Amino acid sequence: MMEKIYPRTDDMQTVYLNAVIKDSSIEVGDYTIYNDFMSAPRMFEQNNVLYHYPINHERLVIGKFCSIACGAKFLFNCANHTLKSLSTYTFPLFYEDWSLDKSDVASAWDNKGDIIIGNDVWIGYEAVIMAGVRIGDGAIVGTRAVVTKDVPPYTIVGGVPARPIRKRFDEDTIRKLETLQWWDWSVEEIRQRLPYIMNGEIDGL
Repeated sequence: MMEKIYPRTDDMQTVYLNAVIKDSSIEVGDYTIYNDFMSAPRMFEQNNVLYHYPINHERLVIGKFCSIACGAKFLFNCANHTLKSLSTYTFPLFYEDWSLDKSDVASAWDNKGDIIIGNDVWIGYEAVIMAGVRIGDGAIVGTRAVVTKDVPPYTIVGGVPARPIRKRFDEDTIRKLETLQWWDWSVEEIRQRLPYIMNGEIDGL
């Protein structure tokens, strides 16, 4: 876990996310940042992780070195009204008013599972990630995209619903990056190879 909250001096809009997370069902890797110029970035759990109620025991897992832009939202299963019912109204959720058993509450939602975000993922401004989605390493989610399906590694997606736009690199480069997994290197190893990383020189790694 990161020891400091703010990566840059005098920048209170950007935080190392795992330094401010308190919910044990949210896991965030080192160096992943969240920027928010609309509200306090330290309120990420309250403002950006939505419908994340304990009853479904679901997790948000975000890898290392991810960049999450202002207003990105992660919508969990309790936002999904079940489609098995003849009504979209969540009767089980209001079990007291309808004399239902509390054990039926979970049936109010179609549970699609955890949200899993890989390493080195960039999630754009006001993008929405829906429950059950997995986003591969190195992927990019465009501004205001709504991601309803899994995103392969190193793929750029955009739109509503989000669709693949293109791969970031050729297949050979993607295979090398997935093998190298540079985000798991030591800080010193990454620092030594930063010129190659920043300049896109895969052979230098």
